Amino acid sequence: MFTPKYPTPDTAPPPAPVQHETAVQAPVVPAPAPVARAAPASNRPTIQLTPGTALALVGGGTAVVLVVGAVLVSLLLAVAITGVSVAVTAVVLRSLLNNQKGH
Repeated sequence: MFTPKYPTPDTAPPPAPVQHETAVQAPVVPAPAPVARAAPASNRPTIQLTPGTALALVGGGTAVVLVVGAVLVSLLLAVAITGVSVAVTAVVLRSLLNNQKGH
């Protein structure tokens, strides 16, 4: 149960050895310095904001802010109500205990 279970070894055939050519190569001539050109076009798609898309983003952001704000305010209100109820309970218990000591 506690012994490790190892996966089975890979059964793929080993890669074929690389054949190197022994032919004489021509001497390398340095290339001329490249001429400054414009940057190549990026393959990534660009984001185009239309007025409708911008309005949707603003509306979505506003909705998120309002929902998060409502949740935080409700949590703060819950903490405040709990604190007030604990304080009132403490005052009532204190008055009850003081009245019992006097009699």
